[in-house]
Amino acid sequence: MSAQSVSLGEVCEINPSTAFDLRDDSPCTFVPMEAVDDWSAQIVKLATRPFREVSKGYTSFAENDVLLAKITPCMENGKCAIARGLRDRVGFGSTEFHVLRASKHVLPEWLFYFWRSPETRRNAERSMTGTAGQKRVPSSHLERIKIPLPDLSEQERIAELLERADRLSYTRRYALELSDTFLPAAFNEMFSDPIRNPKGFVTQSVEDLCELVRGSSPRPQGDPHFFGGPVPRLMIADITRDGVYVTPRIDSLTLEGAERSRPMKRGDVVMAVSGDVGLPAILALDACIHDGFVGFRNLSSEILPIYFYYHLRARQLSSLNQATGAIWQNITTDQIKEWLIPTPPFTIQEHFASIVSRFQHKREAEREALRQSEHLFQSVLHQAFSES
Repeated sequence: MSAQSVSLGEVCEINPSTAFDLRDDSPCTFVPMEAVDDWSAQIVKLATRPFREVSKGYTSFAENDVLLAKITPCMENGKCAIARGLRDRVGFGSTEFHVLRASKHVLPEWLFYFWRSPETRRNAERSMTGTAGQKRVPSSHLERIKIPLPDLSEQERIAELLERADRLSYTRRYALELSDTFLPAAFNEMFSDPIRNPKGFVTQSVEDLCELVRGSSPRPQGDPHFFGGPVPRLMIADITRDGVYVTPRIDSLTLEGAERSRPMKRGDVVMAVSGDVGLPAILALDACIHDGFVGFRNLSSEILPIYFYYHLRARQLSSLNQATGAIWQNITTDQIKEWLIPTPPFTIQEHFASIVSRFQHKREAEREALRQSEHLFQSVLHQAFSES
């Protein structure tokens, strides 16, 4: 975008004083750091506190001021918001906020989206001072950082484009998050509680349904004879990234390392027994598992892997909801072998599998739509605030 660039301190007040005339018992808007949502960059919950509790020791701000997190990792995550809907048009919040107050030359929305730009925050990150875990962006950096400054009508036009793209991305991201609950709910509707088995399905032990194996790790850890080769090695972070069908991408083993680990086949169900205990996944390709996992090999033809996956997921959630998570921290393969698994008629499992398949196709389309809306948002940001 072609526009003059000026220092941020020339077009807004940075951490200005805020005038207020309130009684000690006057209710005031209070904004802790956690009240600013990382996804929507909005204040999602305005708390209220008496003026006497917030008048000292907190950051003060006014209606339409822009709040920027200055401390790591909130700053890097882009935690910021425009303060709106404040009682008596003033508010108080975390001391880890910087405050920007727009002048007649700049819109609050322009300042807000300027800070949403990854390039702006990368520059700010390089200026941070302090020790690890307590690094902060100094106000002196904000004073001198350059911001493109088109006329107000152009600022408004671009800000409206960004707001529409931002809202679209947020709506799609929220819909994806909400849809995460659909399949577990569908499983519960069809099969009910996995432990109590109130529908009375025939049960079989894990030991009767498959070969249960514990993962293994070559030693010593990091030895180049064993690590860094062509064989994928599953990590918890792979599962939390991918969901049901997981493709290990974080770690790998050499062929010699794989011989000292526990190879599993594509389509095998695996489950964490350390870290996020009870978290299952289905391997999307051949891979090895380390000793923080168990693998369910040669699953009986009486049970579908996708049904077994959602059974394990429901079992984990049921245990967490019943506050028995501490038991899982020391779970052994012998205990898992004794678990009784309801085995509903195969036709019912197949019906559930078809629901999963249809839903996953829909989810892929939603993910692509989200990717496109986020790309649009970032493209407009880049065009508006790049230094070129």
